[in-house]
Amino acid sequence: MITIKSDREIELLRVAGNIVYQTHQYLKQYIKPGITTLELDKLAEDFIKRKGATPSFKGYEGFPGSICTSINEQVVHGIPSNRKLKNGDIISIDIGACYKGYHGDSAWTYEVGTIDDEKKKLLYYTERALFEGLNQIKPDNRIGDISFAIESYAKEHNLGVVKELVGHGVGTNIHEDPDVPNFGKKGTGPKLKKGMVIAVEPMLNLGSSNIVMLDDNWTIETEDYSPSAHFEHTVVVTDDGYEILTGAMHNG
Repeated sequence: MITIKSDREIELLRVAGNIVYQTHQYLKQYIKPGITTLELDKLAEDFIKRKGATPSFKGYEGFPGSICTSINEQVVHGIPSNRKLKNGDIISIDIGACYKGYHGDSAWTYEVGTIDDEKKKLLYYTERALFEGLNQIKPDNRIGDISFAIESYAKEHNLGVVKELVGHGVGTNIHEDPDVPNFGKKGTGPKLKKGMVIAVEPMLNLGSSNIVMLDDNWTIETEDYSPSAHFEHTVVVTDDGYEILTGAMHNG
């Protein structure tokens, strides 16, 4: 069931989303060759707790980390470990924070040191694909309009669109209805209404769209080992468009 959030709920989602945004900003300075993903996980968890929230992912369906750390060919759900980041890596960091029972959810892919031009292109176009999708959000448009915009943009730039993993509603659960796929047809799917809160999250690969699950039952990788990027914002549908909840706090 798709829920419409009240003003009070949106305010709590705004605070949760802003904590996620702040956690991303805080971690940026530490994303350097030599740091382990477990160290990043600890930094994120401590920061989220200092802000009066808890990490949404820790223990979610048994997930052991506070954040997801997915390197290079890892698409999503990478488990923090003693693996050290190396110069030339890219890392997707997916962060969720729960504040007074409401969640914020945002992923961003970062450069580690100096990366090659192919990876630069992947990051640039995947981030742009997120905003191509977000630009379709306004009342009476449909989920399929978002999906179609992301897929069209990805195809234009020869990127593989992961189809098994989708965006989703966000609220008192980290994953709610509706699903928000990164592929689809215009004019299809649920209608967008003011007060709906959704996470839009393109996951695009430099190679094929095929993915595999590793033996840890969490980490998902590209089948051809090509690099993958992931960009995600949680947004609320407004009177005439959308507001990003996982960005900087706007006063007024």
